[in-house]
Amino acid sequence: MKALADFKTFILRGNVVDLAVAVVIGAAFSGIVTALVKDIITPIIGIFFNPKNNSFASMYFTINGSQFLIGDFINAVVSFLIIAAVIFFLVVRPINYLMSRRKTELPADPTTRDCPYCLSSIPVKATRCAFCTAEVPVGVEVAD
Repeated sequence: MKALADFKTFILRGNVVDLAVAVVIGAAFSGIVTALVKDIITPIIGIFFNPKNNSFASMYFTINGSQFLIGDFINAVVSFLIIAAVIFFLVVRPINYLMSRRKTELPADPTTRDCPYCLSSIPVKATRCAFCTAEVPVGVEVAD
Protein backbone atom coordinates (compact mmCIF):
# COMPACT_ATOMS: atom_id res chain seq x y z
CA MET A 1 0.00 0.00 0.00
CA LYS A 2 2.97 2.33 0.58
CA ALA A 3 3.90 2.02 -3.09
CA LEU A 4 0.37 3.03 -4.10
CA ALA A 5 0.50 6.08 -1.81
CA ASP A 6 3.92 7.02 -3.21
CA PHE A 7 2.58 6.67 -6.75
CA LYS A 8 -0.42 8.87 -5.92
CA THR A 9 1.90 11.52 -4.46
CA PHE A 10 4.09 11.34 -7.56
CA ILE A 11 1.18 11.67 -9.99
CA LEU A 12 -0.40 14.58 -8.14
CA ARG A 13 2.79 16.64 -7.99
CA GLY A 14 2.66 19.80 -10.05
CA ASN A 15 5.47 18.76 -12.40
CA VAL A 16 3.73 15.63 -13.66
CA VAL A 17 0.38 17.33 -14.14
CA ASP A 18 2.05 20.24 -15.97
CA LEU A 19 3.91 17.81 -18.19
CA ALA A 20 0.72 15.90 -19.02
CA VAL A 21 -1.08 19.12 -19.93
CA ALA A 22 1.86 20.21 -22.07
CA VAL A 23 1.87 16.91 -23.99
CA VAL A 24 -1.88 17.11 -24.68
CA ILE A 25 -1.69 20.75 -25.79
CA GLY A 26 1.40 19.97 -27.89
CA ALA A 27 -0.40 17.13 -29.65
CA ALA A 28 -3.40 19.33 -30.37
CA PHE A 29 -1.17 22.15 -31.63
CA SER A 30 0.73 19.68 -33.80
CA GLY A 31 -2.52 18.62 -35.43
CA ILE A 32 -3.46 22.22 -36.16
CA VAL A 33 -0.07 23.02 -37.68
CA THR A 34 -0.09 19.83 -39.75
CA ALA A 35 -3.51 20.73 -41.13
CA LEU A 36 -2.35 24.29 -41.86
CA VAL A 37 0.66 23.04 -43.78
CA LYS A 38 -1.20 20.26 -45.60
CA ASP A 39 -4.33 22.21 -46.50
CA ILE A 40 -3.06 25.76 -47.04
CA ILE A 41 0.71 26.15 -47.36
CA THR A 42 1.68 23.21 -49.57
CA PRO A 43 -1.19 23.68 -52.05
CA ILE A 44 0.14 27.20 -52.61
CA ILE A 45 3.63 25.74 -53.16
CA GLY A 46 2.08 23.09 -55.42
CA ILE A 47 0.81 25.76 -57.79
CA PHE A 48 4.40 26.57 -58.72
CA PHE A 49 5.90 23.07 -58.72
CA ASN A 50 3.08 20.76 -59.79
CA PRO A 51 0.59 22.72 -61.93
CA LYS A 52 -1.27 19.59 -63.14
CA ASN A 53 -3.08 18.73 -59.90
CA ASN A 54 -1.90 21.46 -57.47
CA SER A 55 -1.33 18.83 -54.79
CA PHE A 56 2.17 19.26 -53.47
CA ALA A 57 1.74 16.47 -50.89
CA SER A 58 1.13 13.93 -53.66
CA MET A 59 4.35 14.75 -55.50
CA TYR A 60 6.68 11.80 -55.80
CA PHE A 61 9.43 10.32 -57.89
CA THR A 62 10.02 6.68 -58.75
CA ILE A 63 13.27 4.72 -58.80
CA ASN A 64 13.17 1.02 -59.73
CA GLY A 65 9.46 0.84 -58.92
CA SER A 66 9.81 2.43 -55.47
CA GLN A 67 7.85 5.61 -54.86
CA PHE A 68 9.49 8.41 -52.87
CA LEU A 69 6.83 10.77 -51.50
CA ILE A 70 8.84 13.96 -51.54
CA GLY A 71 5.79 16.24 -51.12
CA ASP A 72 4.61 14.42 -48.00
CA PHE A 73 8.10 14.57 -46.51
CA ILE A 74 8.34 18.31 -47.17
CA ASN A 75 4.93 18.72 -45.47
CA ALA A 76 6.33 17.04 -42.35
CA VAL A 77 9.48 19.19 -42.41
CA VAL A 78 7.51 22.43 -42.77
CA SER A 79 5.17 21.37 -39.94
CA PHE A 80 8.14 20.61 -37.70
CA LEU A 81 9.80 23.94 -38.47
CA ILE A 82 6.62 25.89 -37.70
CA ILE A 83 6.10 24.04 -34.40
CA ALA A 84 9.75 24.51 -33.43
CA ALA A 85 9.63 28.23 -34.26
CA VAL A 86 6.43 28.77 -32.26
CA ILE A 87 7.82 26.90 -29.25
CA PHE A 88 11.08 28.82 -29.45
CA PHE A 89 9.55 32.29 -29.80
CA LEU A 90 6.55 31.82 -27.49
CA VAL A 91 8.06 29.58 -24.78
CA VAL A 92 11.88 29.39 -24.78
CA ARG A 93 12.69 33.07 -25.43
CA PRO A 94 10.25 34.45 -22.80
CA ILE A 95 11.43 31.92 -20.19
CA ASN A 96 15.09 32.73 -20.87
CA TYR A 97 14.31 36.45 -20.63
CA LEU A 98 12.49 36.02 -17.31
CA MET A 99 15.27 33.83 -15.92
CA SER A 100 17.95 36.36 -16.90
CA ARG A 101 15.95 39.18 -15.26
CA ARG A 102 15.54 37.11 -12.12
CA LYS A 103 19.28 36.44 -11.94
CA THR A 104 20.08 40.14 -12.21
CA GLU A 105 17.38 41.20 -9.74
CA LEU A 106 18.22 38.75 -6.98
CA PRO A 107 21.80 39.09 -5.80
CA ALA A 108 23.18 36.02 -4.10
CA ASP A 109 23.61 36.16 -0.36
CA PRO A 110 27.30 36.41 0.53
CA THR A 111 28.77 33.34 2.16
CA THR A 112 32.11 34.83 3.15
CA ARG A 113 33.47 38.08 4.55
CA ASP A 114 36.93 39.52 5.11
CA CYS A 115 38.60 39.38 8.49
CA PRO A 116 39.15 43.02 9.59
CA TYR A 117 42.61 42.15 10.96
CA CYS A 118 44.31 39.97 8.33
CA LEU A 119 41.85 40.49 5.43
CA SER A 120 41.50 36.73 4.86
CA SER A 121 38.20 35.39 3.60
CA ILE A 122 36.19 33.71 6.39
CA PRO A 123 32.60 32.37 6.57
CA VAL A 124 29.95 34.96 7.40
CA LYS A 125 28.92 33.18 10.61
CA ALA A 126 32.50 32.71 11.88
CA THR A 127 33.32 34.32 15.25
CA ARG A 128 37.06 33.65 15.02
CA CYS A 129 39.38 33.97 12.02
CA ALA A 130 40.89 30.66 10.93
CA PHE A 131 44.06 32.39 9.72
CA CYS A 132 45.01 34.92 12.42
CA THR A 133 42.78 33.45 15.20
CA ALA A 134 41.46 36.89 16.10
CA GLU A 135 37.94 37.14 17.46
CA VAL A 136 35.71 38.65 14.81
CA PRO A 137 32.28 39.93 15.80
CA VAL A 138 29.43 38.49 13.72
CA GLY A 139 28.00 41.95 13.02
CA VAL A 140 31.08 43.20 11.15
CA GLU A 141 30.19 44.47 7.67
CA VAL A 142 30.93 42.20 4.70
CA ALA A 143 33.61 43.61 2.41
CA ASP A 144 32.65 44.09 -1.23
